[in-house]
Amino acid sequence: MQRKNLLIFILTIGVFGILNTEMGFIGILPNIANHFSVSVSTAGWVVSIFAIGVAISAPTMPLLFSGINRKKVMIVVLSVFVVGNIISIFTSNFTVLLIARIIPALFHPVYVSLAFSAAADSVSKEEAPKAISKIFIGVSAGMVVGVPIVSFIASVSNLQLAMTFFAIVNILVLIATLLFVPSMPVKEKISYGTQLNVLKKSVTWLSIIIVILLNSAVFGVYSYLAEYLQTVTNIAANITSLMLFTYGAANIIGNILAGRLLTINPIKTILSLPFLLGIVYIIQFFMGYLTLAMVIIILLWGILAGISANITQYVVTSAAPEAPDFANGLFLSSANIGTTIGTAVGGFFISIMGTQYVILVGLLSVILSAVFIFLRNNMYSAK
Repeated sequence: MQRKNLLIFILTIGVFGILNTEMGFIGILPNIANHFSVSVSTAGWVVSIFAIGVAISAPTMPLLFSGINRKKVMIVVLSVFVVGNIISIFTSNFTVLLIARIIPALFHPVYVSLAFSAAADSVSKEEAPKAISKIFIGVSAGMVVGVPIVSFIASVSNLQLAMTFFAIVNILVLIATLLFVPSMPVKEKISYGTQLNVLKKSVTWLSIIIVILLNSAVFGVYSYLAEYLQTVTNIAANITSLMLFTYGAANIIGNILAGRLLTINPIKTILSLPFLLGIVYIIQFFMGYLTLAMVIIILLWGILAGISANITQYVVTSAAPEAPDFANGLFLSSANIGTTIGTAVGGFFISIMGTQYVILVGLLSVILSAVFIFLRNNMYSAK
């Protein structure tokens, strides 16, 4: 049992390091723009190109690596990230920095997909959602907690030291993997054809659409949360940072709750999510200008967003249990597509109607997700 817990802990920190490498750059974009003498919008490519790389490689790379010893795959991916981190620290050329970002991005889905599969395989089928929810703590921490940490390091020292944080985390996980993770040969190799056959199932495509819509619902609004707090709620910049931390902490609580809820009653948990998220967005639309109300909203929203992350992974992998690595790759690709669409639509509503109306992308996505969740549920009920 201790060995299983250690494996899940290493995988969780590994996922944190990889997601932190992806999202942490958001907090240092002004520093990158200044250091490389480019505009902030150009500097934004270090984030965009990583997301594009993940979306492109997520369906294919986990599939290609699915038959190889998992420990060896972990070592390869972590090594690629360490090399990319080190190049990012020392390069003075912006094009080289972009290359050092895109190559690890292609390997990102391999490690995260493997982490979900290895965590699920380390416990019984009934306990798998709980094990996966622990991996999602690393995902949430990497996406939400890493940004202010790196931003703080850059503000008190310099850009190079901030980027060193990415490298240190990945180096520590690489060492821990080499020393403490046992060899994990693939017991039963699944042919590429068998894995690709999951795309012939209607339930797989319904699940992919649900992931896209739920990610659009959460990130379409969250992407503009700092702007919303400062322009609608009229909160000072330093309090905004505290609110973002609150959202991140609530996200982690949501991850833990989701593991238990999906173990006890997955159908009820999945069906309830769009309605609860919709209620939170309606309250935010009418009360978002009140500071105290926003504190409560962010706490509830963060918890539901954490639950949503686990649900979206669950709906895809439960639809294609015969191809777990490929299913996790499909989940990661769909999640990135949903985030991209949601952010774009949210930006459109802001430009046309004002920041307050970014909530509409959340509400529309939630309503559509509820429709597809009911369709998926009816498909299973009909069997």
